[in-house]
Amino acid sequence: MNIKPLGDRVVLKNVEAEETTKSGIVLPGTAKEKPQMAEVVAVGPGGMVDGKEVKMEVSLGQKVIYSKYAGTDVKLDKEEYIIVRQSDILAVIE
Repeated sequence: MNIKPLGDRVVLKNVEAEETTKSGIVLPGTAKEKPQMAEVVAVGPGGMVDGKEVKMEVSLGQKVIYSKYAGTDVKLDKEEYIIVRQSDILAVIE
């Protein structure tokens, strides 16, 4: 199954990265809060949204930082995704 976002929506998949402290202790994903960095896996077509023309500025494969409490969590085929509006994406990581 594929997720096809509508309008100005973007589907993100969290980047699971283990962090290591300065002393060398590895913090597992469960010991820290949810990351705000994700990879773009699908992008909506943009167009007219709420009476305004929206041009999509993100593309597949980009790593982005999104708002902490943004979006809707979705679980599909044992994978977890987040669907957010493009305006909830704060930055693209290059």
